[in-house]
Amino acid sequence: MSDSELYTRKVPRHVAIIMDGNGRWARKRGLPRFAGHKAGLDSVRAMVKVCLSQGVEYLTLFAFSSENWRRPAEEVGLLMNLFMTALDREVKKLHKHHVRLRIIGERTAFAPELQQRIAAAEQLTADNTALTLIIAANYGGRWDITQATRGLAEQAARGEIAADTITPELIESRLSLAGLPEPDLFVRTGGEQRISNFLLWQLAYTELYFTPLLWPEFDDKAFAAALEFFAGRQRRFGRTGEQVEQMLDA
Repeated sequence: MSDSELYTRKVPRHVAIIMDGNGRWARKRGLPRFAGHKAGLDSVRAMVKVCLSQGVEYLTLFAFSSENWRRPAEEVGLLMNLFMTALDREVKKLHKHHVRLRIIGERTAFAPELQQRIAAAEQLTADNTALTLIIAANYGGRWDITQATRGLAEQAARGEIAADTITPELIESRLSLAGLPEPDLFVRTGGEQRISNFLLWQLAYTELYFTPLLWPEFDDKAFAAALEFFAGRQRRFGRTGEQVEQMLDA
């Protein structure tokens, strides 16, 4: 991508979303928390559709953080079952619409059956190019950076690389989103205004958008508002606004 495209693109190539508020949505309706998680799947489907229609190339969703294991065991179990059910029901639909599915995170903590279904889903959709849907499951930004730097430290200890050759670019090449563009737009629903250990490295220059809408309430109109916000931003990447304008006028 050229510099002018990077600075002037009005539709983000890559959108990352923290899908917050499922439990509160359910509680407001007198329903169990799990009902909110099931309702949240409808918003996932809506986001996939709007990304396909708007030309977004990558969509990363924070489905289950490495800290979410602290939740009640019953809720965690239901979430794992929902994950497997969603894989069974949704992957063929994604494949039909040429969507590639990737799962990032420490998947060894999952049951073997779930790991097998993840691998099968990724294999089935591997060659699709309309949209890459990335699900962060048992993922944490600190874990991501740690596993990348640990691997480099092990290489250095074996004498395969020298410490002074470790650069930000080399670290980035070992992260979960290696080879993909960094998110242009970050969205968090549910009213909280923090990134909660999500893509800590990759969000360095991402535009941040927070909405009070709970995740099951976040529909195509709400996403359009987020895209409008992004289109109005001037992306600088460390430069001044005047420098960006001069680059674009050149």
